[in-house]
Amino acid sequence: MNKPVNSLTWFQIPATDFGRAVKFYSAVLKKPLREETMLGERMGIFPYDGEGVSGAITEASYLKPSLDGNNVFLLVEGEINEALSRVEANGGHIMTPKTLLGPDMGHFAVICDTEGNRVGLHSLQ
Repeated sequence: MNKPVNSLTWFQIPATDFGRAVKFYSAVLKKPLREETMLGERMGIFPYDGEGVSGAITEASYLKPSLDGNNVFLLVEGEINEALSRVEANGGHIMTPKTLLGPDMGHFAVICDTEGNRVGLHSLQ
């Protein structure tokens, strides 16, 4: 049986203050990140079911937080406004408010996290 192939397999969001970044994303997404060290890098792994795409908050010398680089979108379960209400309360700010994508595609928003990264949020609601 052939499985669908995802173009994205892994992502890393840079952090300069690892603890602050893990706390921020755990609060906004209401899901704990699993902390690990791999190849000398601290990582806060986003939850996943083992089959899908995941990634991590990563503290590494070669990664620098930025508003100008790649843009990753994280899945928000439930209403996106609930997650957005936790962004500023946890030290981030909203760059693009809740925006309709189209019929049956849900909504997205763009935030700046506590580290200075631009990150998208996506909800099917």
